[in-house]
Amino acid sequence: MDEWIDYYDSTHTIYASKLHRDLHFQIIARDIIGYISSPDSVVLDYACGEALSAAKVADACAQLYLAEPAPGVRGRLIARFAPNTRIRVRSLEDLSRMAENSVDLAVMNSVAQYMTPDELDAAFAVIRRLLKPNGRLVLGDILRPEVGMARDVLALLKFASAHGFLKDALYGLASTALSDYRQLRTRVGLQRYREDEMIDKLAAAGFTASRAPFNIGHNPWRMTFVARHAFQRS
Repeated sequence: MDEWIDYYDSTHTIYASKLHRDLHFQIIARDIIGYISSPDSVVLDYACGEALSAAKVADACAQLYLAEPAPGVRGRLIARFAPNTRIRVRSLEDLSRMAENSVDLAVMNSVAQYMTPDELDAAFAVIRRLLKPNGRLVLGDILRPEVGMARDVLALLKFASAHGFLKDALYGLASTALSDYRQLRTRVGLQRYREDEMIDKLAAAGFTASRAPFNIGHNPWRMTFVARHAFQRS
C-alpha cells in the first residue's frame, strides 16, 4: 500500500476536473450518510482521502473520525476541518490507541484494492476491535476480477455525461493513459475479489457480511459489503 499512499500524497491528476473531484466526494458523503443509523453515532472513515464533503457526514452523526495514512493529505484534513468539533483526524496508527467498542459505523471505501490481502486482514482486525457489538463495517468500491478497466472508463463517462464534464473526462482519460497512475497501476496492480471471496475473507476476520444492493459512489460494476460482528445477524 505504501506506493499508493505516496501517489495520493503527491500532486496527482486522478480527477478530470474540479467538478469531477467535488461531485465524487459529495456522492460518497451522501452514500455514507445513508448508512448512519442515528445522529448519536460515532463514525470512522478508514483511509478517507481528501474527504472534501466530510462536514456533511459530520452533520449526520455525533463524531466523525477521519483516519488517513498519507501525511500530506492528513495535514490538509486537519487544516480544513479544525473548526469543526465533530471531526477528528487520525493516522492509521492512532486507531490502535482508540477505545475498544467505541465506533458505531466504520467505512472503508475504495481502499481494499490498494492493499495486499494481509494488509486488508490487519485493517479488518483494527476495525473489529473498534466496532461496538452492534456496529457495522461498510466496505465499498470492491473491484471484481471479471470486470476490467473498460467498465471503469464507461462508468466515468456515464457519470461525466450526467453531470456536465464529459469533455474534461475524455481529456482526463487521455492524460491518465500517460500518467504515473497508469504506470503504477500496471506495475503494482490492484486487488480484486469475487463476492464469495470477500464474504469468506470477512468471515475469517470475525464478521458476517452480505453484499449491499448498490455500490458506494458512481461505479455500479464495483461492490459494497455490509459486515457485523459474527455473533450479529448481517
